[in-house]
Amino acid sequence: MSRQQLIDMTRSLVAHGEAGTMELADDVVRIPASSYTDEALFEREKKQIFRRLPLMVAPSCELPNPGDYKAMDICGVPLLLTRQKDGSVGAFLNMCKHRGNPVAAGTGNATRLMCGYHGWTYKNDGTLVGVASPQDFGAVDKAALCLTRFPVYENAGLIWATLDPQSTLDIADYLCGYDDLLKAFGFESWHLFSQRTLSGPNWKTAYDGYLDFYHLPVLHANTFGADFYNRANYFAWGPHQRLSTPTKYAVKVSSDDDMQLDLTTVADDDLSYEVLVQGVWTIFPHISIASFYGGGLRGAMISQLFPGDTVGESYTTQFYVMEHEPDDEDKIKAAREQFDFLEVVVRDEDYTTGKRQHEALQSGMLKEVLFGRNERGGQVFHQWVEKLTDASDEQLKEIFAAECKQAAE
Repeated sequence: MSRQQLIDMTRSLVAHGEAGTMELADDVVRIPASSYTDEALFEREKKQIFRRLPLMVAPSCELPNPGDYKAMDICGVPLLLTRQKDGSVGAFLNMCKHRGNPVAAGTGNATRLMCGYHGWTYKNDGTLVGVASPQDFGAVDKAALCLTRFPVYENAGLIWATLDPQSTLDIADYLCGYDDLLKAFGFESWHLFSQRTLSGPNWKTAYDGYLDFYHLPVLHANTFGADFYNRANYFAWGPHQRLSTPTKYAVKVSSDDDMQLDLTTVADDDLSYEVLVQGVWTIFPHISIASFYGGGLRGAMISQLFPGDTVGESYTTQFYVMEHEPDDEDKIKAAREQFDFLEVVVRDEDYTTGKRQHEALQSGMLKEVLFGRNERGGQVFHQWVEKLTDASDEQLKEIFAAECKQAAE
C-alpha cells in the first residue's frame, strides 16, 4: 500500500477545494438508452462481465473462522466459498459431481459437506472423501471427482473469485494495484455487524448512482440534506474508481460530536487513514465502499450488486462492517440506526428512483441518456462495460497487463 498515493490524492482534493474547482471530463457523453433495456445485451453482459471477470464475492469477515462457508448464486452459477484449515479461502462450483445437486446452502461452519440427494461427502477443500454405498455404486476415481475449483484471491480483507474455472486472467492483475490501496481501510481485522439484500433496477442503472455525487443534494434532500455536496473528483485504476469531494475539509469524528477538520492545517505525516480513504471506492463491475460512523464508531457499507433474472432487475447485498465490534447497548443501537438509515437512502430513494427511470426508458421514447462533464465516473464505467463486454479472453489479459504496467509507472 502506498500511503504517499493516498496523500497525493488528498492534497489534490484540497487544492481543488481551495480553488473552488473540480476535474471535468472533456465533453458530455451520450449513451444509448437501449443499453439499459436491451435484453440480448443484458444476457451478454452477464456472460462476458459477471461470468468471466473477477468479482468481489465476500468481505473476509463474513468467513472469519476455519470451517466457515457461504453458498450463493451469481448469474445462474452456484458458488461455494469456504475458509479452510490453513486459513486460506476456497472457491468452488457448488455442484456435487454425482448429479449436480448443491452440496451446501446458506452459511455455516463445517469441515465436511454432504450432498443432500445421495450422501456424497466432500471436505471443505473440495476433496471428495465419501461415495455413499460404494459397494453398490461401482468403482470411481474419487480424486477425479472433487468439486470444481474457481480462481480465488484474498487481499485487503476482501475475497474475489472468477466464475470460470478455465480463466487465465490473473485476479491481482485485474485489480491494477487497487487492492493494495484498499488495505488502508484495515478490513482484515474488521467485524461484520449486519447484512441484508435489497431488490433494485437494472444493474447499470443501480451502479450509476454509486458513481454519481451530482444527485446527492436533490434526490437525498430529506436524508443527507439539500446543502450536501454534489461535486466529485475521480481517480482510476483500470476500471476501478475512487470518488471524493474536492474540499479542504474532512469530517473529524469524536465520541462527543462531529466537526470539520481543515486539512490545510494538518501535516502529511499526521493525516489519519480515516481521512485518507474518505469518499466512495468502487470495484468494477459491482462494488461500492463508503465510510460511515454510527455513534462515533467507524464503519463502512460495502454494497455488492448483481444483475437479476431480467433486464430490469438487480439485487444488492449491503454489508455493514465495523472497525470494532460494538460492546454495549448504546453502541449497538447507534450502529443499527446508521445501517437502517442507509437502507432508507438506497431502497426508498436511489433504487425506487432507478426503477421508475427504468420503466420510463422501456417505453423506447428516449434514444439516449447523457453523462455530463461533471459525471466522469459514469462515463468511464460505461466505456469499460462496453470495452470488456466486447473483448476476447486473450484481449482481457492484454488489457489488464497494460493497465497494471501503467498503474506501476
